[in-house]
Amino acid sequence: MTLPVQLGASPMSTAGSDHARLKEVAQQFEAIFVRQMLSAARSAGFGGDELFGSAGEETFQEMRDSQFADIASQTGTLGFAASIEKQLAQHLGAKG
Repeated sequence: MTLPVQLGASPMSTAGSDHARLKEVAQQFEAIFVRQMLSAARSAGFGGDELFGSAGEETFQEMRDSQFADIASQTGTLGFAASIEKQLAQHLGAKG
């Protein structure tokens, strides 16, 4: 696979750019994964009827879960993104 030519970019900056993009994508993947986990946990229905079980509350829970997932992935709280980044970074040098 060939990468597009970037004017003014040295090979070192391209490698740094690849690592930065890899880190961002790994964090995004972790956030998606955490959102899925929280959604699955909520759908298990552990407590029966909720006191304020409205569509507004459901929307709020989804927004809160999404925000939590974003923060957890950016701060490295769970460490999934770091593991993914480490494993995939081994393949950055294997282009050609």
